[in-house]
Amino acid sequence: MFSKSKINDPATSGTDTSSTGAAPSATPPNAPSVPPQKQNEFKASAPKAKPPASILSADLHVTGNMKTTGDIQVEGTVEGDIRAHLLTIGETATIKGEVIADDVVINGRIVGRVRGLKVRLTSTARVEGDIIHKTIAIESGAHFEGSVQRQDDPLNPGAKSAPAQKANPAS
Repeated sequence: MFSKSKINDPATSGTDTSSTGAAPSATPPNAPSVPPQKQNEFKASAPKAKPPASILSADLHVTGNMKTTGDIQVEGTVEGDIRAHLLTIGETATIKGEVIADDVVINGRIVGRVRGLKVRLTSTARVEGDIIHKTIAIESGAHFEGSVQRQDDPLNPGAKSAPAQKANPAS
């Protein structure tokens, strides 16, 4: 039913190094032979796929701060700050705290400051707080109360758009 492949069989290698005077191979004669494609299989594999977003369901209520380098999709209620790479606020979600992410998609309600490189308020979004962004998109129908400020580095709370200070003359 099953047959042994000749690739894996050391006895049928087809070359005899003892009669040619070539140097013996580095592997001992009793060691199992591993084909070259098997040796490099793990090295040549594609990079790992990005893990799916963490989903906080609609019946979940979280009190406390959350921080990840991955993606989060919130459908429930969070009382605390959230920091993520991509943050999606679902239509049923309510966030009471500061939101900081590279990409923020708001379908639900946020009460607090939003900081993001790319911020998108969909038509169902309800935001009560300031938005600090690099790029922003606000769809028709979105509800927003607060101020909007553009910054080159909105993820860094210490980076403000302050005018350059003059150097003090030497006295």
